Amino acid sequence: MGYRVVVVGATGNVGREMLNILAEREFPADEIGAVATRRSIGVDIEYGDTGRMLRCKDIATFDFAGWDIALFAAGSAAAAEYAPKAAAAGCVVIDNSSLYRMDPDVPLIVPEVNPDAIDGYKKKMIIANPNCSTAQMVVALKPLHDAATIKRVVVSTYQSVSGAGKAGMDELFEQSRNIFVGDPAEPRLFTKQIAFNVIPHIDVFLDDGFTKEEWKMVVETKKILDPKIKVVATCVRVPVFVGHSEAINIEMENELSAEDAQNILREAPGIMLVDKREDGGYVTPIEAAGDGATYISRVREDPTVENGLVFWCVSDNLRKGAALNAVQIAELLGRRHLKKG
Repeated sequence: MGYRVVVVGATGNVGREMLNILAEREFPADEIGAVATRRSIGVDIEYGDTGRMLRCKDIATFDFAGWDIALFAAGSAAAAEYAPKAAAAGCVVIDNSSLYRMDPDVPLIVPEVNPDAIDGYKKKMIIANPNCSTAQMVVALKPLHDAATIKRVVVSTYQSVSGAGKAGMDELFEQSRNIFVGDPAEPRLFTKQIAFNVIPHIDVFLDDGFTKEEWKMVVETKKILDPKIKVVATCVRVPVFVGHSEAINIEMENELSAEDAQNILREAPGIMLVDKREDGGYVTPIEAAGDGATYISRVREDPTVENGLVFWCVSDNLRKGAALNAVQIAELLGRRHLKKG
C-alpha cells in the first residue's frame, strides 16, 4: 500500500522536476495528482519518463481530504491560502516557498543535515523546504561542523537564472540571442541585463543593505544547522541556466587540515568530492545540472584566519535546491511517521 501524493504548482519548473524525481526515485505512491492555477486546468503533464500523463486540476477547487502528502511549488501566495487548508484536511504539506521557513512551529529540513527536526511536523502539518542556496551549503557544512565546529561562514553565491523561474531562463535566452543579432537586450525580470553580465542583487533590499536572499542564507543556516554559527552572504545572479555555485570560507573552533576535510567530505551523505589540483579538476554548473549531489571542489586551507578552510560548492538548484530535497523530505516523513503497508 502506497501514498497519495499531489504536486501543487505542477506546471512550473520546480513542480515538473518534483514529478520527474518522484518517478525517478520510484516513490511509493498509489496515486499522483497534479494541481495548478486555473489557467493550467486540463494541461497534461508527464510523470517522469513513465509515459504516464497527469491532467492538471484547479487548486481553487481541489479537495485535499484523503491525500497523504502535498508537495507545494506554487509560491508564497498560494502556500498562504492553500497549505493550511491541505493541513486541516489531514494532508502533510512540504512547502518550497519561503513563507513558513522561519515559523518556529514548522520544521525546516535538509534530510542529510537535521532529519530529527521532522518530528515536529504535527504542530501545523507543514514542513518547509529551505532556500536553494542554503540547502546545498548546509549539506557541505554539516560534516565539517560535526568534525571541527564551524564558528563563521563567509559565502559568495553565483546563482543561475532558473532560480527566478521560467521567466528568468527565458530572459537570459532572449537577451543572448538579441545581442548576437544586434537587437536591444532590455531587462524585464532582472534589474539589469543578465546576458554576459553578473548582478549582485537577488530579492529585495533590506534596511541594513543586505538583500532578502542573503538574509535567508543567514537565518536558515542557523535554524537548520546551529544558531551559534555566524554567517554573512553576498548573493549574485549569473548568466547560467541551471546550477548554483558558491565560494565558501569557514572558520572553525578546532584545526582541520584540507586533507582531513577532503576525507570527511568524500564519505559524507549527499556529497560528491571532485578535487584534483589540475586543469578541469573541479565541478562547474554544467556538470552538476541534472544530478542530485552537492559537489565540492578546491578544498584548501585559509592562511588568513586560524582554523580556516575555503572550498567551492556546486549543485543543481532545481533538484537538491528544491525538488529533490522536497522528495527526500517526503521519503523521510514516510519512513519515520507515515508508514504504510
